[in-house]
Amino acid sequence: MYNNIYVGWDSREDIAYQVCEHSIRRRSKEYSVGDVVPLKQDTLREQKLYWRDKDKLSSTEFTLTRFLVPHINGYKSWAVFCDCDMVWQINPRDLFSLRDDNKAVMVVKHEYEPTESTKMDGQAQLPYPRKNWSSMILWNCSHPKNKALDLETVNTASPSFLHRFEWLDDDDIGELPHAYNWLVGWYDIEHDGEPKILHYTEGGPWFEETRNCEFDHIWKRELINLYTS
Repeated sequence: MYNNIYVGWDSREDIAYQVCEHSIRRRSKEYSVGDVVPLKQDTLREQKLYWRDKDKLSSTEFTLTRFLVPHINGYKSWAVFCDCDMVWQINPRDLFSLRDDNKAVMVVKHEYEPTESTKMDGQAQLPYPRKNWSSMILWNCSHPKNKALDLETVNTASPSFLHRFEWLDDDDIGELPHAYNWLVGWYDIEHDGEPKILHYTEGGPWFEETRNCEFDHIWKRELINLYTS
């Protein structure tokens, strides 16, 4: 259960997941990552961990399954959740080294408002407070307040309650530098520094419409490495 990294998996973005997982594994050879685990909704349903009705408004299949991480991790140790549309450029130890035992979660506190009403996969792009905070979460699974995320709560609470971290007080939410959830097309190096974990939140090179987006060469290089290493 130590230092697991859970990555959201969506049937429409399997190649994005593969590249994200590869970017983590090849940079963690000298660091003990417990495992890289895909959060597959169908598998979680088979395991009786997730039984919410399927929501056509959900932008991904892992929109809410990410909040199962403390339970899956046995409410022990630290773990990471990240969306699949990311590329890690760092050893995971760099992120885990920022953990603060006084915090229940640690996130990049974006001030982000989507520029489009739909995502590249055609799903709705819904604005809400703390948008994109939950796309990369450094979870303190053993924090007492995360016990509130039992199976019943994750399967019945409103999406806004979960994505806004409403089971926590503001002081329970630690802050990570922008570099650890660097929004492509939103942040820039001059003001936000060099990205450590790139997040293609408005569409990545695996979609035709964003084939040549900013930092497309990094994702494509990772894809080539996946198939040639």
